[in-house]
Amino acid sequence: MSTSQIVFGAASFEVASHGQVSKIGAGYIFSGPELEILHKMNNPEFYRHGWNSWSPTGWRKITEKPLKIYGNPLRLLTADDSQHFHEGLHAGSGVGALSDINGKVLLVGALTVGNNVIIADEEKITAQQGNSPSEWFVSYGEETEVFKEYANLLQQRFEIKIKESGPVWSSWYTFFEDISEKNLLDTIDELATFPIDVIQIDDGWETNIGDWSANTKFPNGMAHMADYIRSKGKTPGIWLAPLICLPNSKIATEHPDWILKDESGTPVVAGYNWETIYFTFDSTLQEVKQYLHSLFEEITSWGFKYFKLDFMYAGALPGVRSVQIDREQAYREAMQTIRHAVGDDSYLLGSGIPMIASLGIFDGARVGPDTAPYWDNTERREDPSGPGAWNSICNSLNRYWMSGLYQTDPDATFFRSRQNLLDTNSKTLLKQVAQIMGFRSFSDPIAWLSEEEIQELIIFLNTSPKIKQKGRYLFEIDSEIIDFADVVFPKKRISDFILLK
Repeated sequence: MSTSQIVFGAASFEVASHGQVSKIGAGYIFSGPELEILHKMNNPEFYRHGWNSWSPTGWRKITEKPLKIYGNPLRLLTADDSQHFHEGLHAGSGVGALSDINGKVLLVGALTVGNNVIIADEEKITAQQGNSPSEWFVSYGEETEVFKEYANLLQQRFEIKIKESGPVWSSWYTFFEDISEKNLLDTIDELATFPIDVIQIDDGWETNIGDWSANTKFPNGMAHMADYIRSKGKTPGIWLAPLICLPNSKIATEHPDWILKDESGTPVVAGYNWETIYFTFDSTLQEVKQYLHSLFEEITSWGFKYFKLDFMYAGALPGVRSVQIDREQAYREAMQTIRHAVGDDSYLLGSGIPMIASLGIFDGARVGPDTAPYWDNTERREDPSGPGAWNSICNSLNRYWMSGLYQTDPDATFFRSRQNLLDTNSKTLLKQVAQIMGFRSFSDPIAWLSEEEIQELIIFLNTSPKIKQKGRYLFEIDSEIIDFADVVFPKKRISDFILLK
């Protein structure tokens, strides 16, 4: 590697890299698969950006325990890049940053899709990318400004145009998998007069994970459901996880050659859910691309125009593919196939997506873990990716800088008191974060709400306050100043008092 000096006013840094360097705006662009920057900071904070939607994201001192998922390999496989776990090291994906004692930030961010990782220690910050050619943006300055500059570059590179969904109702946090044609039709009737744009059917409609046809609980099929939602003046939405399948699914048993394998020829375990492991596909196979295209053409023909696509990281896991390209490039090609099938006028919301590799394809992105109708879970202390309002708030606020890259979804807000362990303050915090991130969704059935809760919901759905970031966790919502610092770093965890399983 060759060494160069980069200068930001009175500050300068020594950089070792493989490729060329050029000046752009207030920063620099480096080419090559790796670079190292000597930062000369005394115990800086490190911004760790997680790989996918649920991956732990936030700031930690270099001398503190790194922000990661500990002691749960299956959850790590699902909710972060397990290949780059780097035990004991501060490491993240796509972009990383260090904050010095003056509050200035040194940022390093990938400008190209690839299996990339950022590692920081007390002497240097290192960026590594699996594919070549690759490019990195490096800048130093005020925190909000350097992240904004990086986001602007990504917006240009990936030709991003933000599309808004409007307010969304989802079936998940009411019925979970216990949905049926009957209970959904009743709920759709209740929602008909409310100011929402999308009614989205979540998990529980399909025959099996991997077999995307209506099960016996939907005797008239999903086209009937889409027609009924549209008859109420709403956009029909549907959930599916097109890149995974359960071992007992029809697609897995009929097409075992489509399943991604490791070097020994064993199917790659992509995660654990539905009380079993699940697999993913080798999306470089032409037959798999044709299958994905046909699947989404069919579901679009049912009348759905809003798609929540879940567990998408699975398509970017390590494995032996028919075409040996970078795993995130393979994933991105599969996403482009899906986008082509649904058309530009459909809305794609990604959940569990690799955040950088999905840019310019998805309209919206989940930016944190599931909210859940409770604050925290003391049995998952070592899992910042686990469901809970607190984890969702922390992750979402630490990804506010991505608001110009996706419509950023912090997940559902709760207004109900029924079947809900969140107190009034917790529900208010979720509502405020949804306003800040610019994505309004909820899952409450209207029949569960009191008159007061209904009025709160209507105000939430009808208002889009002006948002201004005044500090890392300091926001102005219209004229109200809210500091989330004590929420993100509480003196005591609420779960010290409440045990939830």
